[in-house]
Amino acid sequence: MRFVVAPFVVATFLLTAAIAPVHAQVDSREGIALQNQIYQLRQELKSVEDQMARGGGSGNRSTIYAPPPQQSGGGNDLLAQLLTRVDALEDQVRQLRGRIDETQNQLQRQGEDVNKRIDDLAFQISPQGRQPGAPALPPPSTSGQGPTPTSLTPPPSVRPAAPQGPRTPEVALQEGNAALARRDYTGAEAAAREVLANRTSPRAYDAQILLAHSLAGEKQYAQAAIAFDDAYNRSRKGTHAQDALLGLASSLNAINEKKAACDTLTRLRTDFPQPRPDIREGMTATAQKAGCH
Repeated sequence: MRFVVAPFVVATFLLTAAIAPVHAQVDSREGIALQNQIYQLRQELKSVEDQMARGGGSGNRSTIYAPPPQQSGGGNDLLAQLLTRVDALEDQVRQLRGRIDETQNQLQRQGEDVNKRIDDLAFQISPQGRQPGAPALPPPSTSGQGPTPTSLTPPPSVRPAAPQGPRTPEVALQEGNAALARRDYTGAEAAAREVLANRTSPRAYDAQILLAHSLAGEKQYAQAAIAFDDAYNRSRKGTHAQDALLGLASSLNAINEKKAACDTLTRLRTDFPQPRPDIREGMTATAQKAGCH
């Protein structure tokens, strides 16, 4: 007796080949929909297998079956339908992979462009530029911005009170955040720089974001952009990462770097698909100001 490979065996092989690339996809709506369709196909193939096993009798229990004459026509029609659906799923998988690759390439280009603009800002502020991983550079004296902590001695009314003895980083940060809350940006900046003076301090990350907010409050947006970027690069998934990206986008928009601001917001949406409510509101406001599409 001549035996042939049953139609469901061929369909199972083709479906397995179609499933492989799907597992490599991201957890997106399209990927989930494809996985659901493939699961349905698996169930249909199992049903066909059960039917053909019952129809083929017990003469051969291996993976090769003699096709039942009474079901050959219906089995071929069902196989053709399954193969058509598998081909359609393969096309959708290829399209989804192409879209994912294109999105990743676009995000990489945007990140490189933003980094270049940040480096240009650092070079404009200081010809020596910025060392990777180093805290933001002190703001230089510029006309129209008034005295800064590194250029002129502030008047007594705004000079931070001299600490009584050495402060621990925790105390400095606590007082710096309190100063930021009451909009004493000079005092907040001084506290942040006090902690950042020790680059090995375990609270340097918290001090970096405090420095960035202080500079933004002083409307020194170029320096603030660099400080926010440093805070983000210190820990891209840290507790201050969302604030750092939003602050970077807002600071870039303030110095008319609107494209870089929009690219930064794109990065924020990609890294944090579900941002905090206050971050979401800030993203909407910044996108409107920068004219992001």
